[in-house]
Amino acid sequence: MEVIETNTIKVNGITISYTDSGEGIYPVIFIHGFPFNKQAWKPQADFFKKSNRVITYDIRGFGESGTNDEKTSIALFADDLLKFMDALGIKKAILCGLSMGGYILLEAVTLYPDRFKGMILCDTQCVADTPEAKEKRLEIIQQIKENGLEDFAKTFLETAFCKESFNSKKKLIEKLNRDIIALPSKVVVDTLYALAQRPEKCTVLKDIVVPTLIICGKEDKITGIERSEFLFSNIDHSSLKIISDAGHVSNLEQPEEFNKCLGNFIKALLK
Repeated sequence: MEVIETNTIKVNGITISYTDSGEGIYPVIFIHGFPFNKQAWKPQADFFKKSNRVITYDIRGFGESGTNDEKTSIALFADDLLKFMDALGIKKAILCGLSMGGYILLEAVTLYPDRFKGMILCDTQCVADTPEAKEKRLEIIQQIKENGLEDFAKTFLETAFCKESFNSKKKLIEKLNRDIIALPSKVVVDTLYALAQRPEKCTVLKDIVVPTLIICGKEDKITGIERSEFLFSNIDHSSLKIISDAGHVSNLEQPEEFNKCLGNFIKALLK
């Protein structure tokens, strides 16, 4: 299979690593979840580059993208995204974000709705962390500071994938595990702080006018179906697709079904 070339570009004082393949008036830009990188979208990039312009990129600090001393926040990640689009001369795009990628999109769409042709929110939510969830993140941060990333990576992947796909996708799990362990601990810790401090976006859902597809793995234990149903109930012009035999990483667990849902949405959007 043809390898998609990786590029770099200066954005917001950092170097962003990205791929840009295929052709189309409105690019489809994929924003990965925590603690992954742009390669987590490979099944989608390989599939959709045949019919669309497809862009994947590493969020600052992840994968091959650089970072700096700015305080990590979802707002900063959203600012990076918009400036990344500016740097590539993209005025409007179809944007797809999973988990933390969805948080970034909910931040960006409320500020710059005119930059969105359509939006796909995958295995994500609009709520802020509860006090209990914040406490849990702080415990994880402490564990990482004391013991490194090995235990964190193992526990996270066991939680993120449903049992069936965790057992059947051993090579994928091993690769993701290596990618997580290779991250600088500071990047993981700073991002966990940012996730704990992110503001809720539920109160702005009613203002979203962008056509939206919501996708959720039926067995998602991190952001369950009820969170996706809430998004669907509160965003006008939205549709909801539940993917069976998938957990929190539905695009990797059931890529064919995910691509089918996404492809149908994109075709309808571009009619």
